[in-house]
Amino acid sequence: MNVVQLRYGADNLSYLLHQGREAIAIDGGASTEILSFLATHDLTLVAITNTHGHADHTPGNARLAKATRASVRSPEELVRAGSIEIGGQTVRILPTPGHTKDSVCFDGPGFVITGDTLFNGTIGNCFSGDHQGFYRSLLSLLALPEETRVYAGHDYVRDSMAFAKHLEPDHPAWDEYLESGYDPAHVFSTLEQEKQINPYLRWNAAAIVAILRANGLPTAIDFERFESLLKLA
Repeated sequence: MNVVQLRYGADNLSYLLHQGREAIAIDGGASTEILSFLATHDLTLVAITNTHGHADHTPGNARLAKATRASVRSPEELVRAGSIEIGGQTVRILPTPGHTKDSVCFDGPGFVITGDTLFNGTIGNCFSGDHQGFYRSLLSLLALPEETRVYAGHDYVRDSMAFAKHLEPDHPAWDEYLESGYDPAHVFSTLEQEKQINPYLRWNAAAIVAILRANGLPTAIDFERFESLLKLA
């Protein structure tokens, strides 16, 4: 299955998944570019959907639906279905509440599209979700194979790495990722990299636990360490 990433706005990222002659648009704010790609590659858009309902992720829905007659499928509808088919291949829908109650991720062969749940190097803010739900959602993503490519809803990489470096100035992973793993034209990381570079997934790392304790924050159990990390942002 092919993953096409397209930028729009300051840092938003749209996705077009295609297999055979079929495609689906996810967070299709880059509607002009999506329609051009569909025409150039003779693809039929079979569905339009979103990682969650925030307005910066949904502006392309109406235009894409009008231009292609593809149906708009809400995250809640996809959760009920459990998966979506593209050209005979299955993409699993993972409910990942935390950033919002309706957040979902798209788990395809070798990749996961994470919206504002998991960014490359950080995580989203907790708006209409809750910390316990967010923690469980991240655990479900961490259970995917380490070689899984993480495609997020925004490119926050440089700011994320600056914060990570502020927390752990001597950790070499930050500069290594920026120098060899980050391409603004095609932004992704692997889950293996995320476990090295993302402070919010490193709640059990000795250096992180020491920082939390130095700030007088709870560290007794995994969830406490995760929630304490949120207070450092």
